[in-house]
Amino acid sequence: MSIKSMIRTIPHFPKQGIMFRDITTLLQDAQGFRDVIDSIVQRYRNVEIDVVVALEARGFILGGAVAHQLNKGFVPVRKKGKLPGKIESHEYKLEYGTDRVEVHADSIKKGARVLLVDDLLATGGTAIAGATLVEKLGGQIVEMAFIVDLPNVGGRKKLEERGYKIFALCEFEWE
Repeated sequence: MSIKSMIRTIPHFPKQGIMFRDITTLLQDAQGFRDVIDSIVQRYRNVEIDVVVALEARGFILGGAVAHQLNKGFVPVRKKGKLPGKIESHEYKLEYGTDRVEVHADSIKKGARVLLVDDLLATGGTAIAGATLVEKLGGQIVEMAFIVDLPNVGGRKKLEERGYKIFALCEFEWE
């Protein structure tokens, strides 16, 4: 069974016209979850990476497992107000309003080569915000890895225009 076929589509969630790609059905399948992690790890096994950074919240599920398998550290990028201590933050635009992500100020060493991981690439806003935090701390994004890319939404194009390399296990067009 393919990774894509294990992702449930929920029409009109969270609002009318949206086709929500629910990865929980993929993750609850032991072989599906293993295939996702193994596919990402295989791609980066021989790539020089110092740390895996993952975006809240579903990115944590992947990022922790990938970091473990690659024997690398793991850095969570959290939503505002979730981290204690000294943090670096970045505000970014949403469809309606703004949001803020944060990371510990000492979590990325200057010059660190970073793999940024999340579950799904849609508009690219959260990925850009995460990458901005990494770069503020002196890190370099080697690549961004996702389970799902929604190319019609435009995130991949935005990220690639900024010079980021993108890897996704599957795509959903307007299906």
